[in-house]
Amino acid sequence: MNPALQKTLAFLLLILAGYLLQRKIVGKQELAGVKVLILSIVLPATIFVALLKIEISATMLLLPLLALLLNGILYAVSALLLPRLGFRRDTPGWRTMMLLLPSLAPGLSVFPFILEYLGEAPLAMAALADVGNKVFVLIVLYLVAMNWYYARHDTASAAPDRRGKLKDLGLALVQEPVNLVILAAIAMLSFGWTLSDLPVFLEGTVARLASLMTPLVLLFIGMAVRFNRREVPLIVRVLCFRSGLAFLLSAGLVYLSGLSGPLALLAVIFAQCAVSFWPFAHMSAVEALRGTSGDPVFDLDLGLNVLAFSLPFSTLVILTVLSCGEWFAAPAVIAPAGVVMCIGPAVYMLRPLLASSREGEVEEAHA
Repeated sequence: MNPALQKTLAFLLLILAGYLLQRKIVGKQELAGVKVLILSIVLPATIFVALLKIEISATMLLLPLLALLLNGILYAVSALLLPRLGFRRDTPGWRTMMLLLPSLAPGLSVFPFILEYLGEAPLAMAALADVGNKVFVLIVLYLVAMNWYYARHDTASAAPDRRGKLKDLGLALVQEPVNLVILAAIAMLSFGWTLSDLPVFLEGTVARLASLMTPLVLLFIGMAVRFNRREVPLIVRVLCFRSGLAFLLSAGLVYLSGLSGPLALLAVIFAQCAVSFWPFAHMSAVEALRGTSGDPVFDLDLGLNVLAFSLPFSTLVILTVLSCGEWFAAPAVIAPAGVVMCIGPAVYMLRPLLASSREGEVEEAHA
């Protein structure tokens, strides 16, 4: 059996084990504790080890800019096509999707697979790219959310609160464990230090923590899976559109840059990340600020369902790509995959045109 396929089946078994553990989870706080453990300890340790094993070059500073560009394109295209996918413009559902779809959560949805399939150097590059994504998700999307809120409510007195919130978000961006680790690793590399220069006990501790990442994340994915069957068709349609667009953008990047092998696969799967929790946090803050006055700005129930479905959806897509190996690293394969993912959403968007065409044919037949 293909080694990549064997590894994928092992990962799916870990996800299944996490799913079977759901009945042991009494409340959301227990699941949140696992998430904090991953994002605050295990993931930073993994990124730290990966960064200290590569050479940072000036060209790698382009990675955050490329991630920002990806976020921006996803946002612009979502604004254009979401009304055709069933979300009427300027409604709570449309605004919810506008914040969620451009966001990326590589820490839980793609980093463990990059480490297992592609190695530590691509993982370090993905961590640097995520800095740009974090700026977009934490700062830009927060500004968008608050702008929608201020446009609908008399909030002239809340301007100081807005400035204070922006300051808090800036501090959160700097103080996030993964970002602190990236800064520390870059500082060490600038002095010529590597992982072997650390004390043996510290190097061993960090390495053991990093080894926990993949099984812990896969178990978390299984434990976090939740489905609302009524909204599944709508959410799948939108996630397929997002995934297809990401495939097409990755194909363009790979073609223009000449990437191949693991780096091309990295460009593909990074764009297939699950949606981030941060936009939902912004939406929750806005709805708490609104209280019971006025119409809702966001649909929080829809947001939760998208978050719940996005992680297993992205995991399935990423594992499928990586199981195919470097065969999937060619634009001639990536672009058709994007087209296939967009077929369902495209058929839905064309339904009104097809319906009006049929009505026209019926009228001509009667005439």
